[in-house]
Amino acid sequence: MTSRQRHFIQLTRQALLDLQNIYDESVLRWGEHVAAKYLDELQQGLEHLREHSDRLEQINDLHEFLRFYRVNKHLIVCDTHQQSVVVLTVIHTARDIPARLSELVPGLKHEIDLLHRRFREPSADQI
Repeated sequence: MTSRQRHFIQLTRQALLDLQNIYDESVLRWGEHVAAKYLDELQQGLEHLREHSDRLEQINDLHEFLRFYRVNKHLIVCDTHQQSVVVLTVIHTARDIPARLSELVPGLKHEIDLLHRRFREPSADQI
């Protein structure tokens, strides 16, 4: 049996903000229990990508460097770099995804460059 290569998962500030907003909105709509369960599912999705980064998909109509992974009603938007999967943002599938990405791309490109330089050697506290 072959062993899979494990990737480091890195979250941008935007991704962390998105997860907080998802949690806050879920608490308002469905309560803390449902919100916590949904965040657990997103966390499981991230853990899955750590072992199976090959499951990230490219969407041809969108930016060529972006990769996507769906968890329920959200898309985890990523960039890959060496042994890392960089989570850029988490977008609800009901949103206009190309428009939302266009809004975020300038800041995300800058953050990607910073992360690529900073995290060449990921530390133990990363996922």
